[in-house]
Amino acid sequence: MNIAKLMKQAQQMQAGLAAKQEQLASQTVEATCGGGKVHVTANCAGDVLAIKIDPSVVDPADVEFLEDLVLKGVQEAIQTGKDKAAAEMKKLTGGLGIPGL
Repeated sequence: MNIAKLMKQAQQMQAGLAAKQEQLASQTVEATCGGGKVHVTANCAGDVLAIKIDPSVVDPADVEFLEDLVLKGVQEAIQTGKDKAAAEMKKLTGGLGIPGL
């Protein structure tokens, strides 16, 4: 076993992973809920970038409903981004279970 070769491969993988994480941070995903009344855009790093709410669901007498829709949309967008990131990382690592990725 050549330690120098192994270290070089590890460095290449690390560089590839860093580049992929940067790329994923710039990719966006969108989730909708409430029959398309709430749209949430997030990136694959888990950051929520935008929330669009159809005015027809804004009812001052039922704020809880709107809160639930927004929460559900945010959760779906973040999960979609995480799933996409995990799939991309799995391709890069060949399915190795590397902690923190």
